[in-house]
Amino acid sequence: MRQKPTVLAREIVATSRLFCVEELKLRFSNGVERTYERLVGKGAGYGAVMIVAMLDAEHAVLVEEYCGGTDEYELSLPKGLIEPGEDVLAAAERELKEEAGFGARQLEHLTELSLSPGYMSQKIQVVLATDLYEERLEGDEPEPMRVDKINLRELSALAQNPQFSEGRALAALYLTRDLLTQRGYFTS
Repeated sequence: MRQKPTVLAREIVATSRLFCVEELKLRFSNGVERTYERLVGKGAGYGAVMIVAMLDAEHAVLVEEYCGGTDEYELSLPKGLIEPGEDVLAAAERELKEEAGFGARQLEHLTELSLSPGYMSQKIQVVLATDLYEERLEGDEPEPMRVDKINLRELSALAQNPQFSEGRALAALYLTRDLLTQRGYFTS
């Protein structure tokens, strides 16, 4: 395992309502010094969760919401922040009810993914939700989210859809398809 660089200095150089930009001055083991900037969440942060909710053996739930980063309505998986005192599976259940109108009798933590580890500290927990039932909770979304679905056999087509661009969601869908195939629930 490589030796991590030595942190020579660390300073918050900008803040917003949601993020801080942290400047890191680093010295690598070969003596080279560099300054990095990264986005960090404000406060301690409890993390986030993304849910692959399976309607049946082949179809996963997608939701459409306005995304400020792309200034577009985008399709993705239900997701959201983990609240203080909430564990990953409870957060997944709540977000699924708020965003898609489904609860799940079975929840399983699959993995943790990062978005852009070169300059962001945030990670998201991926949860598989199965044995769904209809139940809606009031959420914090500014407008109702349209609910759609994707056949796990059509992920290549989804990746070409101009309304779908989130790499973490695509990775979570491929991981789920592989897992369900290994378990014999889904045959590719």
